[in-house]
Amino acid sequence: MYTGCGKVRACIFGLALLVLPCFAQAQAGVSSNEWRNVVHNRLPLYGDRNWIVVSDSAFPVYSEPGIETIVVDEDLPKVLEYVANAISSSPHVRATVFLDKELQFVDERDYPGVSQLRKQIAGDFVNNQVSSIPHAEVLQRINEAGKTFRILFIKTTERIPYSSVYMRLDCGYLTDAVQRKIENAMLAAGESQPKR
Repeated sequence: MYTGCGKVRACIFGLALLVLPCFAQAQAGVSSNEWRNVVHNRLPLYGDRNWIVVSDSAFPVYSEPGIETIVVDEDLPKVLEYVANAISSSPHVRATVFLDKELQFVDERDYPGVSQLRKQIAGDFVNNQVSSIPHAEVLQRINEAGKTFRILFIKTTERIPYSSVYMRLDCGYLTDAVQRKIENAMLAAGESQPKR
């Protein structure tokens, strides 16, 4: 039986269990070594259909429990270079990269440095891996993926709109060509194909 003091302790403990996971999903002001460690520790866990997003500073924090957000005091190109290299060094995953289509239309006169930023982003990836799609469509894909798969957002100090880089991880040892071959063989055998 609880005493008055025991009931208070039990309530505080219960509230702490409810609140702590919320704080674990969003971390503000992570140092450069800490965010690199987060990327290093998440990549072995992540696989096909997980996402890593390197975002501009205005990107919102999500409320989905599987979406983790960290804030770093570094510019987007520097963070993106590290993340892109970490992914390309991981044999089990590869990145399919999405950019906001709107970034192509951001004017240098309105946001000095945007032309250079576009070049830096493109330089981190092989051209056939990058797709530009409308911002709303990217957000829809993120929202849908976040219901089932883990996503890591790394918010940078970047203040150019539509500069976020969305990396959907795919199986690193299964090429798109082999995947199509498998799907075609299944069709030929009369098998239904699972949706990806």
